[in-house]
Amino acid sequence: MAEKLSVVVAGGGTAGHIEPALAVGEVLRDEFGAFVTALGTEKGLETAIVPSRGFELNLIDPVPIPRSTPWLLPGVPFKLAKSVYQTRSALKRVGADVVFGTGGYVAASAYLAAASLRLPFFVLETNALAGMANKLGVRLGGTGFNAVAGSGMPGEVVGIPVRPGVGSDPDGTKAEHGYKMWNLDPGRKTILVTGGSQGAVSINAALAGAVDTLAAKGWQVLHAYGRKNDAPAAHEHYTAVPYIDAMEQAYAVADLVVCRSGAMTVAENSAAGLPAIYVPLPHGNGEQGLNSAHLVDMGAAARIDDADLSAERLIHEVDAILGDPQRLEQMRASLKDSGAGDVARELALRTVRSARSPR
Repeated sequence: MAEKLSVVVAGGGTAGHIEPALAVGEVLRDEFGAFVTALGTEKGLETAIVPSRGFELNLIDPVPIPRSTPWLLPGVPFKLAKSVYQTRSALKRVGADVVFGTGGYVAASAYLAAASLRLPFFVLETNALAGMANKLGVRLGGTGFNAVAGSGMPGEVVGIPVRPGVGSDPDGTKAEHGYKMWNLDPGRKTILVTGGSQGAVSINAALAGAVDTLAAKGWQVLHAYGRKNDAPAAHEHYTAVPYIDAMEQAYAVADLVVCRSGAMTVAENSAAGLPAIYVPLPHGNGEQGLNSAHLVDMGAAARIDDADLSAERLIHEVDAILGDPQRLEQMRASLKDSGAGDVARELALRTVRSARSPR
């Protein structure tokens, strides 16, 4: 093993896979002095996010499972073999000691390559229902960790790692920077609206019909509408951007979040102590609704099903929270003990110990 620990993180496609991997990677790099690199594909958001966080990105071919086009299934083994070969080459080039995966298109290849090279590897499932790649990783001998119990994947329940600094702004400098960056009024409560890394058409449409009413009630909106979507029309007390990289500043200025309920989004909102109105993605295996269910049940969040989302419903739910200071404070109080804690450091520590253990 090299003198400087070499860790490869593998989780790509969406921010929900990338961010937990980078949260652990940042602790490994900044606190433990590890050399951390990432695996990804040229089609995923990692091509922008990973380099911006100071990590080297090694690209491999994605191997999506064509569920809606079963006639393409015969080509999967060949594509997977090629991707695993690319991954093995990347792991050898950086002298990898351990692999840390979080699912997504690159994870299956990472787990297969790590197992074939007899490297220790970790599998973190952040969703309420485990994905195929992560289930495979544990079957191959990876050490499994779950965000919540009952995911269907064996492994200890540890929570979700969030990036350092989320929810921490002791001197108010992050909020001050955020107000200036997005031309927001510090005297108005701020609604942060985001559909995740890809944006959300239904949320964008509902907000378009609600924003003027929200502004008339004395609030303002910071809206990340998604890089793949058209820029919305301008409104008073409304700031629209394609994507928010400076999420620490966004959390610092926000009083309420309207968003999907991907596992990472829910974890970061909780760590930041922010009440939210969750609009679960109506596709997949239903894990988004499960991700935020415990917060809705404890009164720390509200939920609108995507089929029920409209401008009128959005206005009603926002008004029921921001228009009721007592409820807003109760929601904040309920969130105090629901954050992700120091999961990133705990997982980083376990990664270091595993790599240093005799094999």
